Amino acid sequence: MTSHTRVLVSAGERSGDIHTARVISALLDRSREYRFFGMGGSMMAAAGARLDARMESVTTMGFTQVLAALPAHVRLLSGMRRTFAQGRADLALLVDYPGFHLRVAGAAARCRVPVLYYIAPQLWAWGERRVARLREVVTHLAVILPFEVPFFSRRGIRATFVGHPLLDQARPACGEARGRLEIARSTPVLGLFPGSRPTEVGRLWPVLREAAVLVKAAVPEIEIVVATLPGLTYAGSESFHLHPSDSSTVMAASDAVICKSGTSTLEAALAGTPMVICYKTDPVSYAIAKRVVRCQYIGLVNIVGGRQISPEYVQEASTAQSLARGVLPLLDTASADAVEQRIGFAEVREQLGTPGASERVADIASELLA
Repeated sequence: MTSHTRVLVSAGERSGDIHTARVISALLDRSREYRFFGMGGSMMAAAGARLDARMESVTTMGFTQVLAALPAHVRLLSGMRRTFAQGRADLALLVDYPGFHLRVAGAAARCRVPVLYYIAPQLWAWGERRVARLREVVTHLAVILPFEVPFFSRRGIRATFVGHPLLDQARPACGEARGRLEIARSTPVLGLFPGSRPTEVGRLWPVLREAAVLVKAAVPEIEIVVATLPGLTYAGSESFHLHPSDSSTVMAASDAVICKSGTSTLEAALAGTPMVICYKTDPVSYAIAKRVVRCQYIGLVNIVGGRQISPEYVQEASTAQSLARGVLPLLDTASADAVEQRIGFAEVREQLGTPGASERVADIASELLA
């Protein structure tokens, strides 16, 4: 190892910020000679990365929002290209966020900088035509879903299943979580998860809020707890508990949740919390997605499980009335629907591997830098 090993790190979303920070910490535990720089958030900065760009300046959701953020992406990509061309990076560690990171990987590959891509693009769902591009620009994929290894390996891409990083997150027990929220153990609780990006929250929050109002009309004693993003306002939530930055507490405290599709559905599975899944985007993005997405399901818990473990309500079907009707039976933890979901969740947990994803990614990074 030279006096300093320079690793360009890049994460475009809040979850990626957390996962990248853990890999940074794992590598620094092995050697203090690593230097990390690039794009990310507060967790990466706290772990020791120098941030040349904040991920909040480029994070988007949906095809139309990508256009609005294009100038920021172009400026950032130009700077990373200069970094690679000037020989100022020994490795590129890219986490999720494929629309931007595949371009970064291409710039690194042209300068013969090895690329470790952690949390692979979901090309099995929407982009098999981009597999050839991925094969050209990525040195090693660290994948977090078990079926991704055969998918990518059959297409000539080196891939290693490192386990799902959610397994490394501490999850409180129900009693502890309710203690944090000052909610009695006997009180029924509905959790709301309207998304991890401002654009998601903007579209989903009004629907989830109205669904919660309908549930409360049917169960007056219920407490509504919302997993929120710092800095955002949630109109009409005056009678709800707002809990920022800690989705695991909301998940553990809840008897059932209404959950935006994505990683939060796997969080629910790990917590054993029954859910209904919702998704809504702008009409143009949805029309494009319908043409390119090949998956039968949108919720990761259902994709990993290979069947509909939790019901999904998408676009026009994602209404306050449908979500309330779907979640009400799940508030009875002994109901047949809730029990059946928990059986499915156990099957999903078996497939997510074992804890230690960050250490396994650090192992791959060390090998690429050797």
